[in-house]
Amino acid sequence: MDIFLTGGAGYIGSHTCVELLNAGYNVTVYDNLSNSSQESLKRVEKITSKKIRFIRGDIKDEQKLISSLSGMDAVIHFAGLKAVGESVLKPLEYYDNNTAGTITLLKAMQKKEVKKIVFSSSATVYGEPLFLPLTEEHPLRVTNPYGQTKLMIEEILRDLYKSDDSWAISILRYFNPVGAHKSGIIGEDPQGVPNNLMPFISQVAVGKRDELNVFGDDYDTPDGTGVRDYIHVVDLAKAHVKALQILDKPKCEAINIGTGNGYSVLEMVKAFERASGKKIAYKIMPRRDGDIATCYAKAQKAKEMLGWTAQKGIEEMCEDTWRWQINNPDGYKSTNA
Repeated sequence: MDIFLTGGAGYIGSHTCVELLNAGYNVTVYDNLSNSSQESLKRVEKITSKKIRFIRGDIKDEQKLISSLSGMDAVIHFAGLKAVGESVLKPLEYYDNNTAGTITLLKAMQKKEVKKIVFSSSATVYGEPLFLPLTEEHPLRVTNPYGQTKLMIEEILRDLYKSDDSWAISILRYFNPVGAHKSGIIGEDPQGVPNNLMPFISQVAVGKRDELNVFGDDYDTPDGTGVRDYIHVVDLAKAHVKALQILDKPKCEAINIGTGNGYSVLEMVKAFERASGKKIAYKIMPRRDGDIATCYAKAQKAKEMLGWTAQKGIEEMCEDTWRWQINNPDGYKSTNA
């Protein structure tokens, strides 16, 4: 099968390329490189000893998408802006890129009769949890424009399936991806100040940043800091391969991809200290608007529908992140990998 990955040069996309190539798929990556590097794909080819077809393009360019989709069997759609805070400041940019861009992609797929898609959604669609663990039946109620774009795209996909039930659609709701490939040559390479916890911790450990800001220590959690469901990016990548395999029949299913376990910010700090042998300096800051106390998944549906469960624990997440960071202190700009 020939798989078309939008945003495939990014963090999750590059790790998914490894798993797809190792599973025998042919991979085409379509990426505008606005928040990623083609270097990641060169390193994927090094890991797998297989070639990736790369097309530099934007998901808002319908004609380029139409020509690029020739011969493709299915799409995995990663491309999108992804910073919650930025989405609050630049909502029009997020709606234009994420939502309108996805509509353009789906129109191109429709014209090329490519009707299989795995969509990269997010646990942000659940908003403030009404109950835990979060199941797929939890009400969908977002708290920021980024989450709203994910929910809007989910609704568009559901409406598309209702209008034409020959589509096969997997909507994967990610929890918190962390970690890196065990080789240490691909990993998360945030541009500027990291938005996510793990790359921020690892940049403190490697000496790029002085200290970690911990936003809030007065939540109703065991140590007062926010609790999240962290999932190893390799486990997440493998879930995409499984999600492709169930697209043999028409469907539209939303599936949680998480571990079912929650860890606090300070638990992650301590685990990273054990993995790296470094002391992580941190400072308690006021809570951020829109942050919630606790969020973790019920991943039973993934087990039943995909035959998938997370395999890697917190220690491996931290060890693999540290290996990537120490080998690549400046991300893909590093030359020693």
